[in-house]
Amino acid sequence: MHKPKSHKGLLKRIKISKTGLVRFGAPASRHLKSNKSGTTVQSYRKKKYATNGDMGGYERLLGRTLRSREMKAAVDAARTEATKA
Repeated sequence: MHKPKSHKGLLKRIKISKTGLVRFGAPASRHLKSNKSGTTVQSYRKKKYATNGDMGGYERLLGRTLRSREMKAAVDAARTEATKA
C-alpha cells in the first residue's frame, strides 16, 4: 500500500499553524479592485482563518486532523472552565 500524499495545490495556498489552525489569503483579492470599496480592499490584506465547514475537505485533502477557530475557542473555553473548578 502506498503512502497517502498531501494535496500540493492546497499546501501552496494555506499555512497551517503549530496548533493546527488553517490560514489563507482572501479570495478575489489579487486584481479588479477598482470597483470595490476601500474598506473591502483593506479587508483583503488580513489573512482569513478556515471555518468548521471547510475543515472536512481540508482534512481529506491533506490526510491529517486540523482545527478551525471555533474548535480552538471551544477547547480554550473548556480548558479555562476546568482550571476554575
